[in-house]
Amino acid sequence: MSAAGVVKAITPPNIRARKGSTPLVCLTAYTTPVARLVDGHCDIVLVGDSVGMVLHGLPSTLSVTLDMMIMHAKAVRRGMERALLVVDMPFGSYEESLEQAFRNSARLMAETGCAAVKLEGGATIAETIRFLTARGIPVMAHVGLTPQAVNVFGGYRVQGRGEDADRIWRDALAVSEAGAFSVVLEKVPEPLARRITEEIPIPTIGIGASAACDGQILVVDDMLGLFGDFRPKFVKRYVELGEAASAAIEAYACDVKERRFPAAEHVFGDELKAINGGEAT
Repeated sequence: MSAAGVVKAITPPNIRARKGSTPLVCLTAYTTPVARLVDGHCDIVLVGDSVGMVLHGLPSTLSVTLDMMIMHAKAVRRGMERALLVVDMPFGSYEESLEQAFRNSARLMAETGCAAVKLEGGATIAETIRFLTARGIPVMAHVGLTPQAVNVFGGYRVQGRGEDADRIWRDALAVSEAGAFSVVLEKVPEPLARRITEEIPIPTIGIGASAACDGQILVVDDMLGLFGDFRPKFVKRYVELGEAASAAIEAYACDVKERRFPAAEHVFGDELKAINGGEAT
């Protein structure tokens, strides 16, 4: 391949430099085919621990393992050339100690080829972010509603309303000062997300936050209409692929039962008969 044909991949410093510029486009991906679809349009592709709910039918993200994340991240990496690949550190893989966080993050990066990891939490994980970044592991932070803490929150509730806004603001400031190159703001009031975006020096990536954020992220299965177990308010469905797929599967089942499929164009003729002068089919 010529030098002109080489695709230059986006890096964490590239993302950080986009603060206040053209909004960052971010989506999740869990498989190679989807990675190929989103890579050319996204700045960041996240292999989220939402894979547990979206693809594995789990009730939350808490049962997702590091091995699961590595398996899906490897698949996504094979479908990407341009976007920055970030992978979630699953619950229990980084909270115990700084050493555990580094060991598992280093394994994740080495085995998948991802360029950064994402950690949930604010001030409580600032020391971990500082430790990892000092050792060559770029970190995307995640504050507000952090799904790995769903049992502490008592559900998937909006975070940062009223007096609680200061807690979320302090969390965002703490991860920024610790060295995170960007931060996801999930399910926080719009004025708070706007304020954080204006006041911290790293890009904010909203999901249920504000159009003023430096970027936006959605779960790809949500925006494509493939995941139907529930539909958060902040999701915009750009197409209903789930309904279209269901209709296609129903049509296939009917064709099989009525012997309309396979038709003549879907089966193979006798090549030897065709060679000997018989009718080719």
